[in-house]
Amino acid sequence: MGRVKVLLGQFGEDVAVRHLEAAGLQVLDRNWRCAEGEIDIVAAEGGTLVVCEVKTRTGSAYGDPAEAVVGAKAARLRRLALRYLAERGIGWRDLRFDVVTVVRRPVGDPVVRHLRGAF
Repeated sequence: MGRVKVLLGQFGEDVAVRHLEAAGLQVLDRNWRCAEGEIDIVAAEGGTLVVCEVKTRTGSAYGDPAEAVVGAKAARLRRLALRYLAERGIGWRDLRFDVVTVVRRPVGDPVVRHLRGAF
């Protein structure tokens, strides 16, 4: 079951990258890791650095995928973004946190929702 979850996550991130690039964002990094955790996607939109959390599901049995990004997860992503900036030695005037949800359906294209400035 673990392998299926990993493959579903990779599928969702691939879909999210295509969606973000089609929306005009430049993907800078994928699956950036440090000791504290991982950022799924780091992108740029103009002068704004965008930290994206991707949530992928095969249905709605566990609720809307965006509901999985709760207070503790959002706080950890903020800390990770600061670590990312420090490690890269870069400063950004604007920083935004987005959530991209992907619902993979048995038939047809996945349903993608991009929540800009989600938290």
